Amino acid sequence: MPITVKALQKTGPDQPFRVTTIERRDPRADDVVIDIKAAGICHSDIHTIRNEWGEAHFPLTVGHEIAGVVSAVGADVTDWKVGDRVGVGCMVNSCGQCIECRAGQQQNCLEGNVGTYNAEDVDGTITQGGYSEKVVVNERFVCRIPDALEFDVAAPLLCAGITTYAPLNRWGAGEKVDGRAKKVAVLGLGGLGHMGVQIAVAMGAEVTVLTRTLAKEQDALALGATRVLATTDEDFFSANRGEFDLILNTISADIPVDRYLRLLAPRGVMAVVGLPPAKQQLSFGSVIGGSKVLAGSNIGGIPETQEMLDFCAEHGVAAKIETISVDEADATYDRVVDGKVHFRAVIDTATFAGAAAE
Repeated sequence: MPITVKALQKTGPDQPFRVTTIERRDPRADDVVIDIKAAGICHSDIHTIRNEWGEAHFPLTVGHEIAGVVSAVGADVTDWKVGDRVGVGCMVNSCGQCIECRAGQQQNCLEGNVGTYNAEDVDGTITQGGYSEKVVVNERFVCRIPDALEFDVAAPLLCAGITTYAPLNRWGAGEKVDGRAKKVAVLGLGGLGHMGVQIAVAMGAEVTVLTRTLAKEQDALALGATRVLATTDEDFFSANRGEFDLILNTISADIPVDRYLRLLAPRGVMAVVGLPPAKQQLSFGSVIGGSKVLAGSNIGGIPETQEMLDFCAEHGVAAKIETISVDEADATYDRVVDGKVHFRAVIDTATFAGAAAE
C-alpha cells in the first residue's frame, strides 16, 4: 500500500508553502523507507520551485539533503536494516548499467539519473523531495550516516558536502606542491563555500577565502582558512596574480572569469560548482596561457558520497546550520536569497507533527 505522509508543497512558483499530504509509493522489494529527521534547504530547491531553471512540475515538494532512520526495508534489501542512520542526496535512481553507473558515477548516468525531486521516475511519476516526514528510495541510493554526525548537520552534506568534496578530491587539494601544502582559494563563503573551506583544510590545504568584502573574515578564519581577501580591493587581481594552485568557485553570480583565471599558477585548476543564471564570457587565452584548467563538477556518485560522509565524520567536519520549523520555510527562502542564513538552513521535520495538513 502507498504511504501517506505530511509534506511541504507549493502549487506554483509564486505560491506559499503549505503543509499537505502526499503519497509515497508502495515499497518495492529493493526499496528502503526512511523516517526523515532533518531536511536541508539548498539554493537549488529555490531555483527549481521558483521556475528559475525552467518550468517545474507542480504541485511539488523539493529537498535533496535528507537525513533520517530506516523504518522498513523491502524483501530483497540486504545492506540496510530498520534503525540504520542514513542519508539521501540529489539522486534516487539511475540505469545502473551504463559505464558511468558501473564506475560509481551515477550523477553522469548516460541514460540520465533520476533526481530526488521534480524528475520523472522509472514508473512515470514525478519524484517528490525531502521536505516531508518519510521518503521511499531504491536501496542503491542510500548512504550511511556515521554516528559521529548528528542528523541536522549531516543533512546538508548530502548536497553541499559532496558538491565541494568531489572537485577538491579530484584535483588533489591535499597533495603537496614542491613540498608545501597546495594553495587553495574558495571563491564565495555561503552554503557551499563554508563546506569547501572545511573540507580543503581537513585535506591539508592552505586555504584562502575570496569574497567581496571582509564582513565574513572571522567566520572564514574560524572554519580554518588562513586568510581572507576582498575581491573588490583595487589591486586584488594584480596583487594575487599566479597565487593559487586550485580555485573552488562556489558562487552563482556573474564574474570576470578571465581575471579570476589569472589568479592561478601555471597548470592550476578552477573547479566550478556554482551555476550563474547567465552565460559567462571566457577567452581561451586565459586557459592556454599557463596551461590552466577550467573544470566543472556535478555532485558525485554514491560511493564518493559515502566516502565524503566518512571523511567528514573522521575529521570533525559538519555543516554550520540554522534549524527552522516547517512554517518558516517561505521566510527562510527569502533569507537564503538575501545571503542572511548562516550558513545553511535545515528543516526540523519533527515540527510536521504540530502542523495541520490542508
